[in-house]
Amino acid sequence: MDIDGDSSGSSDDEMAEMLMINMVYDYYQNHLNKTVMNDSKLSGREFVNEILNGSGTVCFDLFRMRKPCFVRFCNELREKNYLSDSRDVFVDEKVAMFLFILGHGVRHRVVANRFQHSTQTVSSCFKEVLRAVCRLGKELIRPDSTNLPDSIKSNHKYYPWFKNSIGAIDGTHISAWVPADKQMSCRGRKTTITQNVMCVCDFNMMFTYVYSGWEGSAHDAKVFLDALTNPNAEFPWPPRGHFYLVDSGYPCTGGFLPPFRGERQPLIVTACCAIHNYIRKWNLNDELFRMWEELDPAEFNSMNEGSSTAGTTSHDDNLARLSNEGATEMAMQRDQIADLMWAHYDIDN
Repeated sequence: MDIDGDSSGSSDDEMAEMLMINMVYDYYQNHLNKTVMNDSKLSGREFVNEILNGSGTVCFDLFRMRKPCFVRFCNELREKNYLSDSRDVFVDEKVAMFLFILGHGVRHRVVANRFQHSTQTVSSCFKEVLRAVCRLGKELIRPDSTNLPDSIKSNHKYYPWFKNSIGAIDGTHISAWVPADKQMSCRGRKTTITQNVMCVCDFNMMFTYVYSGWEGSAHDAKVFLDALTNPNAEFPWPPRGHFYLVDSGYPCTGGFLPPFRGERQPLIVTACCAIHNYIRKWNLNDELFRMWEELDPAEFNSMNEGSSTAGTTSHDDNLARLSNEGATEMAMQRDQIADLMWAHYDIDN
């Protein structure tokens, strides 16, 4: 009798039996005895319907849009085929989750609990809406007209001195999430991890161009020059005879007018600017816009202390405006504006 052989066979059988028991147990726990996580009586779609049928203030507080603007926004994304209903999530719920994340900076896990979806579904919907809004942004973020609004024309502080200005350019730092090996270059002046974004706005408070993706340590002038010299950036150059207003950190050169010195994640950024323009375009009674419109420029400065496009000129012609000749021409125009403003001041006083 082979005692050792029988013993070895019995041991193998017991091991196989234990593995089978473990597999059955794991399957039971993962598929038959799962703990229900999304157990709210109000589904995500029911939650959105409740908001849209309820107080307008709640809709604005949660989604940062008035109800008519939210509905129109969803319908436009659907009609343009930028976004569509899926089996479990309709367009309005996808947009609601997207705006809730952007407007409050909450994690996907929080949104998953509120809208009763898995974090995977929330993440998928967020990316889907992000791409859709960026597609819409190509239609919204662009120069519209060189005509000044009546509010500027009737303000003697700005008109006729800046009648040839078509907007303003400035840089801003926006929080970013980057891999550990790139965090050093993305630390801005306040040591926080940011990206440096250059924005162009017209006098109707509409973004006409956004250049994002530069690390926070990059200087505004470096981002500015890259946007102008990179043909793929498609910068909207001002028509001849017009200019953008820029701050003293930018060079004085053709098409860009700074004051005298001594005076006072890329897709998500694009999506935010597109939403800004959409709200501005269709929801003109927005309280935040009205607050900034009524703010006195002197008060704004104290808070910040401590359809014409590029025309038909070629990229090379536009770059020629960055030459010394273009800088001299713009400096002379700045001096001329300053002299006229000073002469006008003397007459009034």
